[in-house]
Amino acid sequence: MTKMPLWADAILVPLISLFLAAILSALVILGIGENPVEAFNLMVDGALKRSAGWGYTLYYTTNYIFTGLAVAVAFHARLFNIGGEGQAMIGGVGVALICLYIPWPHWTLAIFGASVGAALFGAAWAFIPAYLQAKRGSHVVITTIMFNYIAFSVLGYLLVEVLRPAGSMDPASATFPEATHLPNFHDMFAPEGSRMFRGAPANVTFFLSLAACVLVWLLIWRTKLGYDIRSFGKSETAAKYAGISPLRITVIAMLISGALAGMMSVNTTLGESERLILNSTEGAGFVGIAVALMGRNHPIGILMAALLFGFLNQGGAELALWTNIPRELIVVIQALVILLTGALDNMVRMPLERLFLSLRKKDTV
Repeated sequence: MTKMPLWADAILVPLISLFLAAILSALVILGIGENPVEAFNLMVDGALKRSAGWGYTLYYTTNYIFTGLAVAVAFHARLFNIGGEGQAMIGGVGVALICLYIPWPHWTLAIFGASVGAALFGAAWAFIPAYLQAKRGSHVVITTIMFNYIAFSVLGYLLVEVLRPAGSMDPASATFPEATHLPNFHDMFAPEGSRMFRGAPANVTFFLSLAACVLVWLLIWRTKLGYDIRSFGKSETAAKYAGISPLRITVIAMLISGALAGMMSVNTTLGESERLILNSTEGAGFVGIAVALMGRNHPIGILMAALLFGFLNQGGAELALWTNIPRELIVVIQALVILLTGALDNMVRMPLERLFLSLRKKDTV
């Protein structure tokens, strides 16, 4: 018998952890001489009360959904993929090559081709760490971190020496053809002459990320492969006894994880900048770790956590613009959320377990 109901583990524990993180964040804001209530109101106003704010919040949310799902799929196989940042960078190379060298007639075809290219390049970048983990015992945490730096160097070389247009001083590729440009939320939802979502980078890729949530749920909980991945993650010994190959599951789980991380570049490279630039990932690969932790590695939880971190990112930009609170404070808040939902998870979980156990004993008396 479990010590705590499933709903409490999935909902109550993250909410209490988030509440504690909010209290600690308020104390930090007080410590630098600002009003935490006014700061929170400004974040809500800038990120949620205006259509442009929503556009930026959902843009960041899209990135975090892909990277959160990438971390979650690997984690179900007991693999800690820290390489989402590098996989997204290399995924962007796939997007650029697909969009620059194939004459797409319409964005509906271009987004499909770009998604395939991003997924293949991201998966390819995850393959070597996966193989080294499965075949040589090299820890995937170390190799994926190292591959992040290698990816940044590879991307820099390609942008300066290969993809940069002649005569340009900017380390970036040429702008993709207009036929490949994805419609943003202003194009999709704003009435003619309206300013709704104007200037916001949220685009049709958001719906691609929602589809990815559904597909990952189907994969992990409704397919034999997903069952093998979860079985391997629970007990490698039992999985081997059942005939599940550790090499196969390790490589496949990391390939899927890398493909999801790479697909983030469809949003940043094709949807927002419409060319390949040097720092389009903006740390989203690392934020995805926190999103997966807080979302309990479930697509619904990841969607909710991605919305939260999207709100924090956009709200933090508003704070930096209109107050003396530095944008780096948002990194502190994110770190507090990670600390309380990850490293100090038992600080919340254990008292709740004792509470539910005492309530259960009273019911049986």
